[in-house]
Amino acid sequence: MNKVVAVVGMCGSGKSVATDLFVENGWEKVYFGGVTLDTVRERGLEITPDNERMVREELREKFGMGAYAIKLLPKIKELLEKGNVVADGLYSWSEYKYLKDDLGDNLKILCIISNRNDRYERLKNRPVRPLSASEASGRDIAEIENLEKGGPIAIADYYIINNGTKEELEKQVMEYMNSLD
Repeated sequence: MNKVVAVVGMCGSGKSVATDLFVENGWEKVYFGGVTLDTVRERGLEITPDNERMVREELREKFGMGAYAIKLLPKIKELLEKGNVVADGLYSWSEYKYLKDDLGDNLKILCIISNRNDRYERLKNRPVRPLSASEASGRDIAEIENLEKGGPIAIADYYIINNGTKEELEKQVMEYMNSLD
């Protein structure tokens, strides 16, 4: 059966770079954050860190901490029919448990870890939705305290340390991807 690799880590750790590499190598993609962005847009709100945080927390308050996994599991299963799936942005322990209960050993967790100052520098300089250090710190705290983000990071099947260049990260991701075959 095809696999699902959920890429986890703190904001700015390199999850999107890793996910993009999976996609470039033929994997189907599910973006958990897309649920947030779509909801912000549906409400006619501007895409800002505060509006994104509000929506993330409201969705989980309304549907539970597994809200994003519940919303995305049908899409994940549909994509699994076509091939392997990379999931960008699994956050909560409840999301992990929900997906693990359904997908079993076909779900793997890849965690990208970076030093906080390296992450904040990346976030400050990223072209889409840049964050200041204080915004990034606020997001870290909110995600840890309100979204159960630490659980999937702690339980990951594989860790990549990303304190170097993009090319070094991509090399490590390719090594991991090749180990899955």
